[in-house]
Amino acid sequence: MAHRKVPKRVFPRAKEDAAVAKTATETPQTTDSAYKLAFQDTDFLLRDDLRPVRFQLELLKPELLLEEANIGSTFVMYGSARIPEPGKAEALVKSAVTPKQRRIAERLQAKSRYYDEARKLAQTASQCPLDADGKRQFVVCSGGGPSIMEAANRGAHDVGAESIGLNIVLPFEQTPNAYVTPHLSFQFHYFALRKMHFLLRARAVAAFPGGFGTFDELFELLTLVQTGKMAQLPIFLFGQDFWRRVLDFEALVEEGVIGENDLNLFRFVETAEEAWEKLNLYYATRERSYRHRDPSTQAAAG
Repeated sequence: MAHRKVPKRVFPRAKEDAAVAKTATETPQTTDSAYKLAFQDTDFLLRDDLRPVRFQLELLKPELLLEEANIGSTFVMYGSARIPEPGKAEALVKSAVTPKQRRIAERLQAKSRYYDEARKLAQTASQCPLDADGKRQFVVCSGGGPSIMEAANRGAHDVGAESIGLNIVLPFEQTPNAYVTPHLSFQFHYFALRKMHFLLRARAVAAFPGGFGTFDELFELLTLVQTGKMAQLPIFLFGQDFWRRVLDFEALVEEGVIGENDLNLFRFVETAEEAWEKLNLYYATRERSYRHRDPSTQAAAG
């Protein structure tokens, strides 16, 4: 038997049977939807009963492709889809018709500098060398949309690096920004699975000024770390004035609904350089003031 080659498999691949199935002779039986292979029957896959299967598929597809792309970790960047890049901010102000519109446009213009900061941070993160196992680290990952998300993917593109875009189907058209790497551009039906993929490989997160979507993503992350369901990691809130204006973190402490240590879950920063310096400090020294809960010190105290 030593001279005989043992086959690796004895059953045909699904792809092969799928091709054969398409050549079936047309009869009343073969043309009925019941005869379709289950994985080729779109109507079947979209039934309400198949929701658990669709959950699995949305979890599995990006996971397999990201693994095949040799991505070890990501630097996730959240932020508004409405903040213009600096070059377009003035036009937004000029197009305002009412005083209220002008005030809002001017506020957006003031925040447009964060487009540049997101872009610079992505440029820096995208130049990280491969680790000892040959994995890519701190690969930029955004929601794949416009504005701050575009800036993140654009920064990676500036330095010739690939980046990830996690888009989602919305009632209004939303296409991925032009800087997302095509084979790392994913579309989701379920918000829950999209948010899961944001964090599975995240080893740092930057939250720029944003609205409901940014708040949703940020607070889910903070909750996961606060409750110990996720290990602590560097979380940067860009624009202290913005965050303190729209959220009163200290009031939450004073009301007793979060602990004072919970304020150590994140750091306020203003520039890409500041964020990158703090990230390096965190991973070089695991800066103690950055820790929310430290099991080793809790055990010692007990």
